[in-house]
Amino acid sequence: MKFLAFVDLHEQKKPLQKLLARAAEKDIEFIVCAGDLSWFGRNLRYVLKQFNELGKKFYFIPGNHETNEQLQEVLKGLEYCENIHRRAVKIGNYVFFGYGEGGFSREDAEFRKLAREWYGQYKEEKTVLVTHGPPYGCKVDFIEKRHVGNLDYRKFIDRMKPRLALCGHLHETAGALDQLEKTKVLNPGWDGMVIELN
Repeated sequence: MKFLAFVDLHEQKKPLQKLLARAAEKDIEFIVCAGDLSWFGRNLRYVLKQFNELGKKFYFIPGNHETNEQLQEVLKGLEYCENIHRRAVKIGNYVFFGYGEGGFSREDAEFRKLAREWYGQYKEEKTVLVTHGPPYGCKVDFIEKRHVGNLDYRKFIDRMKPRLALCGHLHETAGALDQLEKTKVLNPGWDGMVIELN
């Protein structure tokens, strides 16, 4: 399974064109975005439409620059675009967990509740976690000499041990990769990264 992942595009035209060109290549099966497609909701429909026209599934979550409600409003008629916020979606032989918005919180009671459900239902599956903000205590959340990520995301990773955790929000750590036991934690940045999972 090979896909293109990115985050924090903020409707930038040059990175968008590069992402579209790479996503269009035959080896890419689908695309995943960990939020912030837009700049406070501006041109959201336009960006989604560009990915929809590739004819490949485009899975995404809202970041802190767009709301779930905004995304639902602009999705009409975009058959290849799928918002996976607060959802568990089977893609190939993996379950992808999506949880967007925010990015600044150290703890998240809503995520904790959802995480318990996911753990109970999918603990035997191969999984990928997609959040906008980073988990606490790794290279991906380390800025200004301290860790600023979310403790609840980290607890879920420690317990569920997904194969991969995709996140962003912190532009300073774009491209950063870390390993938390069995989980690779990655901020693919706005330039995106090609990921292959078996």
